[in-house]
Amino acid sequence: MSGLRMGAVAAPFDRDLAGDFARIERLVAGARDAGVRLLALPEACLGGYLLSMDGDPGDGGPPALDPDGPEIRRLAAIAGDMVVCAGYCEAAGANRYNAVVCVHGDGVLGHHRKVHQPLSEDALFAPGEAFEAFDTPVGRLGMMICYDKAFPESARSLALAGAEIVVCVSAWPASRTDPAPDLADDRWTRRFDLFDRARALENQVVWLSANQSGTFGSLRFVGSAKIVDPGGEVVAATGVTGGTAVAEIDIRRALGTARRSMGHLRDRRPAAYNRDAGSAGGAVGSWG
Repeated sequence: MSGLRMGAVAAPFDRDLAGDFARIERLVAGARDAGVRLLALPEACLGGYLLSMDGDPGDGGPPALDPDGPEIRRLAAIAGDMVVCAGYCEAAGANRYNAVVCVHGDGVLGHHRKVHQPLSEDALFAPGEAFEAFDTPVGRLGMMICYDKAFPESARSLALAGAEIVVCVSAWPASRTDPAPDLADDRWTRRFDLFDRARALENQVVWLSANQSGTFGSLRFVGSAKIVDPGGEVVAATGVTGGTAVAEIDIRRALGTARRSMGHLRDRRPAAYNRDAGSAGGAVGSWG
């Protein structure tokens, strides 16, 4: 069985939708030339992220887009024969959601609204309520956004739903309180990388992590797009600079090899896990 060639992007995006689409077109074209069939673009790559994490979007925030509107249709047309995941601000009645959409030339394949909201992100966005896996031409996928990956239940729920590949799109910034001169040494860069490897290993899935790079408003993003195999090994990465991490993995073989002896999903003991939902500092709920 031939492998699946995948790419994860670290790149800057802002409020200029025309410029964002031009950058996406270049990234998709370059990935297609490299034989990539699945490409992960960052959180908020259509319209940019927030200017700060202080609860005031300052400029009103990113443009709210209709999930059935012309921008998402244009994204699908750009994807063509590829599968592309991209973050945007979703308009849904009176609410806005921090969302990621998975598209193909045939249209929308999957959609996710960010469930976990850091700091004051809830000043602009309503929270999502679920994690769902879905089938695509390149395999069964699950998606999440940035802070979602700090919660092991997020990735585990997708793995239990049959996701072979998890795509996590981010606008993950460096530390605000103790920034390192070199982004590679920043504590939030290390945490970003640690979460990626841990979530892939504990669920024995292929993990694509895309992130914003550069600066926007008061935020400095850590880049660090990567592809992680089911054993938690980083097989391709951009580092803190922009670029596209590209790797080819035989998905079924990689999952089969990782799960053959120590199957983390198979060997679970749900009856032993505390089923009482706990608050911070309390009992941890079961996710079966």
